[in-house]
Amino acid sequence: MSGSDVPPIYASGNGAFMAEELDRLERHCDGLPLIESALGGPQGGYRDRALRVTRIAQVRQAPEIMWFYERLAVIINTFNSRSFAFDLTGLSEPPQFMVYRGPEGSHFDWHMDAGSKPPRKLSLTLQLSEPAAYEGCELQFNAGAAISAAPKDRGAAIAFASHTIHRVTPIVSGTRKAIVAWVTGPNFK
Repeated sequence: MSGSDVPPIYASGNGAFMAEELDRLERHCDGLPLIESALGGPQGGYRDRALRVTRIAQVRQAPEIMWFYERLAVIINTFNSRSFAFDLTGLSEPPQFMVYRGPEGSHFDWHMDAGSKPPRKLSLTLQLSEPAAYEGCELQFNAGAAISAAPKDRGAAIAFASHTIHRVTPIVSGTRKAIVAWVTGPNFK
């Protein structure tokens, strides 16, 4: 396999949302009740602060946010057709608004998003914060011999196979906000 034949670790793009839309989305998410994140699902999950410290809220479908869901579907389909070609069926759960705060030392150590039924196949992160709003808190991917960091630009959308090992490094200062979504599909064959 040549270097150009290697599947991408992640795909990224900017411009799917205008600044005013990002502001509107962030205002909506800021009004959602945040809870401390848990591992193992929203019901019956457990906390492991060595692995994950984050505040989250589900971005549920509502009339005032349906425009976001429609745009998200376009983004997912574009990334999938351009870079992954997975057999996808839809979101596995509502997207999550994630808030990483400096005073809490928020982070999410190495993990994969796979493991649900039906299986998560494609993960997507939408960056809501300006890079200058925080220090640290990089979304990184482990490609075996190398670690690569995703773009931090506000509005950057990053898609990757859910079985990709990734982390969010500890935040040093400030606040980072992002929305994450997971897309499921039939088992890989």
